[in-house]
Amino acid sequence: MDLSFTKEEMEFRDEVRAYLADNLPERISDAVRRGGELTKEMMEEWHAILQRKGWLATIWPKEYGGPGWTPVQRHIFEEECCRAYAPRIVPFGLNMLGPVLIKFGTEEQKAEILPRILDATDWWCQGYSEPGAGSDLASLKTRAVRDGDEWVINGQKTWTTLGQHANKIFCLCRTDPDAKQQEGISFILVDLDTPGIEMRPIKLIEGGHEVNEVFFTDVRVPYGNLVGEENKGWTIAKYLLTHERTGIAGVGFSMQSLEEVKALARKVKRGGKRLIDDPLFAARIAQAEVDLEAMKITNLRMLFKAQEMGAPGPETSILKIKGTVIHQELKDLARRALGPVAAPFPGYLAEGNIMFGPDGTEHNAARYFNNRKTSIFGGSNEIQRNILSKAALEL
Repeated sequence: MDLSFTKEEMEFRDEVRAYLADNLPERISDAVRRGGELTKEMMEEWHAILQRKGWLATIWPKEYGGPGWTPVQRHIFEEECCRAYAPRIVPFGLNMLGPVLIKFGTEEQKAEILPRILDATDWWCQGYSEPGAGSDLASLKTRAVRDGDEWVINGQKTWTTLGQHANKIFCLCRTDPDAKQQEGISFILVDLDTPGIEMRPIKLIEGGHEVNEVFFTDVRVPYGNLVGEENKGWTIAKYLLTHERTGIAGVGFSMQSLEEVKALARKVKRGGKRLIDDPLFAARIAQAEVDLEAMKITNLRMLFKAQEMGAPGPETSILKIKGTVIHQELKDLARRALGPVAAPFPGYLAEGNIMFGPDGTEHNAARYFNNRKTSIFGGSNEIQRNILSKAALEL
């Protein structure tokens, strides 16, 4: 028994495990375990399964359709989903836009949009980064000019994750070009079927199509699609990014990766000995595990603080930095454990009788390369250190 949890929390863990065992389709968990690309249909199916139980919008209050969980319950839920190889909940509508609307949206926006997120009528993507404005997001150039009861939007967004599946996008647009960088920005909702929008795929180094670039040419949207006050979108952007950075930490996914690395190290042999018995390799695993345990505690502390304060604070940058560093280290350890077999070639036996197949080793290189991005998106780790030094340490 995990003595850090109360009896009620342990019962909740048992409930989550039982629901996952009974309702998570094996073909979906197998796809996650193998590290393959999930289809839109798989992701939507999993969302629907969670929504039937009321467990989809995990950070929403009950009055808006969420479960009203405590931070510990959310932590347990994520941990158990990762352990069962459930897909990650697509965050853009549920964990980013949803909290923004609950905090800053009008009653009409909440009533119209939140239910459509829950029932998958709308699939949202994020229009933040631009070719010249990534971690330096406040330098964005996409313009929205008011014309009567409409906004006219021109510009370009890039690295738009899963935009190929979306029918809506929330965008940061410059609405006052004469204001200082972090002023004069507004948060605007856009229907992707609107004339003047073009989405182009970006092929990643491992061959996947996960991100896109989006072009806006004289795109007209209603003025009422503005969320919050005009020219005050930077406040909303920061609020959303704290939620995003907390999610990027991915404690449960790193726990899953740690167990995979340990299993590989027990199977792989070098010089007639198991890799787990190599002092240097074992020391790297041990260090990753210690760092992960420390991050789990930090994650829980910040979740409780977020519950008290209504939103995560700038300290979430700690989670973003440590979470991505740990996850990348674990993927690197898996790559090193597999050696030449980690290369993306058709299957054959590896040393130690590791077979390409259900353990997901055939996707190891793709996962390693894909995870290089995590220290960049959501604000690069260098930017996160600046945030901590200024906002948290007041340096």
